[in-house]
Amino acid sequence: MKIKPNLQFSVLCDDVRREDNGKFILIGLFEAINSKKFPATHPSLFVVNRWCKGEGTFTQKIRIMNPIDKKIVFETDDQVFELGDIDRHHTLISRFNNLLFPNPGKYWVEVFLDKELFLNYPILLKEVKDEPHR
Repeated sequence: MKIKPNLQFSVLCDDVRREDNGKFILIGLFEAINSKKFPATHPSLFVVNRWCKGEGTFTQKIRIMNPIDKKIVFETDDQVFELGDIDRHHTLISRFNNLLFPNPGKYWVEVFLDKELFLNYPILLKEVKDEPHR
């Protein structure tokens, strides 16, 4: 029997490390990216998702969407994971490299489970101006 899991968390961060004891260290959690000009290329970011309280084999896909032109900035391949029983959890780490954001504004991180949208949340792209030297 398949039991749909819960998404315990989904976060954006600059880097992920794993300690010898198995614990994850998430570095630089954020919700916005600043750039002096657009289009802007962001060198890398991570989306870390922890699934729990489910049972069976599932497929996750993550994409970042530009709502202005409905274009996908980037999407992962299908990521298959298994929860052997209701007490298990599974952490999926996705790295996005050299993301090209064509304009400032609100983009959406979308998390799909078995091809259905499960969660989405915004990532803001802000244009910042150089401040004059004093």
